Amino acid sequence: MKKVLRTPILIFLSLGQAVLFLWLFTQLFTKFGELPGFPAGGYLQFATAGVLVFVVLTPSMQSGNAIVDDINSGFLSKMLATPVSRSAILLGRLLSDAVMTIIPTAIILTLAYALGARYVTGVFGILLIFITLAFFEFAWSGIGLAAGLATKSQETVTGLSMVILAPLVFLSTALVPQQFLPDWIKTVSNVNPVSYTVNAVRALTSTGFDWHALAAAYAVLALIAAVTMSATLYQFRKVVK
Repeated sequence: MKKVLRTPILIFLSLGQAVLFLWLFTQLFTKFGELPGFPAGGYLQFATAGVLVFVVLTPSMQSGNAIVDDINSGFLSKMLATPVSRSAILLGRLLSDAVMTIIPTAIILTLAYALGARYVTGVFGILLIFITLAFFEFAWSGIGLAAGLATKSQETVTGLSMVILAPLVFLSTALVPQQFLPDWIKTVSNVNPVSYTVNAVRALTSTGFDWHALAAAYAVLALIAAVTMSATLYQFRKVVK
């Protein structure tokens, strides 16, 4: 957290990315909201949840860059020479990534509201959105961390994140309603873990408390977290030997 606060450009980039994606996607696909059968509220109301997840997913997939920098700079070696808990080194990284979702999430929700989006679940629903996206960030960050620990290459982590990121977003319900997707993409979206989180967040913004969607999202995220954390811990043990 201190590293981020001491590098204000990172916060600025987070703010700029959040604003750009919301404005870009809602302007690009705004006519979708006029199609027969499109969910009520228009494209802005529909896409806000997808943009929230997209903006959070992007940095989570590249979280391994930070651990690569710590390895290459020698900082990790210095940390390992102290009596600090080994698990705290990883959990500190993961939890700081989760906490940092507050900034882009708050900006997207505020800007979308200013543009006309409304949140039917009120303050409690908005709080659940923050918690859900923080858990989402925590679960997916493990992929980048595991890749960074295994390869010790920022280029590899960035390349891997781009290869994974696009299919996850565009083969989900993030930006297009499921009934408008081609049949094969619709089938993929049904098993795409990103769709579960998008659907849960969209319910909180647009339709109400859908506890079934929330339970499904948290179950999927818990499974992803278990897999990614296991891979991260395995790679970390190899580094600290």
